[in-house]
Amino acid sequence: MLRVIVVVGMLLTVPVMADEAAIGHVKSVIGEASITTGEKTAKAEVGSPIHQGSVLQTGKKSSMGVIFRDETVMSFGADTRFTVDEYLYAPAQGKLKFSSKMTRGSLNYVSGVIEKLKPDAVTVGTPTGIIGVRGTQFLLKVEE
Repeated sequence: MLRVIVVVGMLLTVPVMADEAAIGHVKSVIGEASITTGEKTAKAEVGSPIHQGSVLQTGKKSSMGVIFRDETVMSFGADTRFTVDEYLYAPAQGKLKFSSKMTRGSLNYVSGVIEKLKPDAVTVGTPTGIIGVRGTQFLLKVEE
């Protein structure tokens, strides 16, 4: 009986441990959107986790809003492709970094704690350059 209780307890903690690795989550979705992490692609829904390395995509006439652990808020417009390259948020250890890449679409960005504590730690790459975030909000549009 004890063995069954231990196994059930371990199974119940797996989702919690998986969520700890999440660096953010989806707050809103209109239309078609997806999140690809590794080789797994899932339909984006409210509450879907975002991880380091995730690729966020929206379809035509679609949008998605996400919030990261440091309270950075991003809103993606139609036909957007955005990749989270590196995300470190451990303020007590001084480990702060958010680097990403946007290859197409539109983005409304509102800074979170990482940018406030270490402004040079936040970048968004585009096909033609890299944006160093030095403010609290910006709009970005990348056309193919």
